[in-house]
Amino acid sequence: MGAPQPVATAGPTTDDADEDWVHRLLDLARARLGMDVAWLSVFTEDRQEIASATGELGAMNVSEGMSMPLEESFCVRVLSGQLPPVVTGADRNPVTRELAVTRQLGIGSYVGAPVRGGDRRPLGMLCCISRDAGEQLDGSSVRTVEMLAELIGERLTAEEAAQTELAARHARVCDVLERRAVEVHVQPVVDMHSGTVVAHEALSRFPGSEGSPATLFADAAVVGLGVELELLAVHAALEAGDRLPRGLRLAVNLSPEALLAPEVGEALLEGVRRTALTVEITEHSPIADYGPVLGALAPLRAAGIRLSIDDAGAGYASLRHILRLRPDTIKLDIALVSGVDVDPARQAMTAAMVAFAADTGATLVAEGIETTAERDALLSRGVRYGQGHLFGRPAPIS
Repeated sequence: MGAPQPVATAGPTTDDADEDWVHRLLDLARARLGMDVAWLSVFTEDRQEIASATGELGAMNVSEGMSMPLEESFCVRVLSGQLPPVVTGADRNPVTRELAVTRQLGIGSYVGAPVRGGDRRPLGMLCCISRDAGEQLDGSSVRTVEMLAELIGERLTAEEAAQTELAARHARVCDVLERRAVEVHVQPVVDMHSGTVVAHEALSRFPGSEGSPATLFADAAVVGLGVELELLAVHAALEAGDRLPRGLRLAVNLSPEALLAPEVGEALLEGVRRTALTVEITEHSPIADYGPVLGALAPLRAAGIRLSIDDAGAGYASLRHILRLRPDTIKLDIALVSGVDVDPARQAMTAAMVAFAADTGATLVAEGIETTAERDALLSRGVRYGQGHLFGRPAPIS
């Protein structure tokens, strides 16, 4: 603490929930110690700025955003060992009574503890000050402030790590977008009666990028670039579709958010002029309001683009998606297909889905078929179309 100066910023930015949490903790420290003011400061090169403060701020000339030189502060002397973490009778202490800040803030007593980062480097201080001499302050007061400072440090370290990870995820997605680094693999959908390929699903691969495609799409959604990455994948899929045999339908995966983007709809309407298309929406994708989604689908379906609900049966949203969106195709999730030849429960669910699809006029496709036994079990229960490694793994178009 030293000669205070107002600054334009109030320390690190936090959302309302974080700020309330900090203020509650400062109020706790103040109440437990019987002090007038508590604050959390952050250190810059030669100053400390008060990021959050509670108590009788006006009476002690303290405000959030205040900046003070470290050289004149109690805090730097506590860190260097020139002062103990608790100071009583500050106007009588030979170290503190000559400091300008003692008079400017009217400090009679002080308790402070450093807030440390993951590397144990001091990031700032948790401080409590009062106008009275603080005769009640003792070792337990110091331990209280040290404990609360430790909690703050752990939280700041976790937030810093989260921000670092978020920045890394953002950089990975931006790298793919800037390089347009997407390759399209396709996986066939077959008529299991004849073995004839009737469609392909376009699957994005991102060479040179860490993690799986699913991870990259998840990262893009978290950092606010989900639609941009999906649009890149759609354009790549449509270009790949030009190399497929005529008459074969190509399915592209889209989230509801991407489906609502006008540029995605425009790309699909342009692409369907060259290639028969199906839009696949996973049942894992939540839809809070079906109205806008139905509105976005209307011109696409009018142009001949079909709708498929992917991963049906994998979660609670399957039937809701199917009932509200009325898809042309329902794709049974691999969790229902794997082991269907030996599991009566899966067999019963498959039979129910076959009946449901027939009653609603939808085509049923089983995903993730890996064995002839699974294929035969599905055929015997009325599933005609299948997809999986038994018929072909995802691969580039040759």
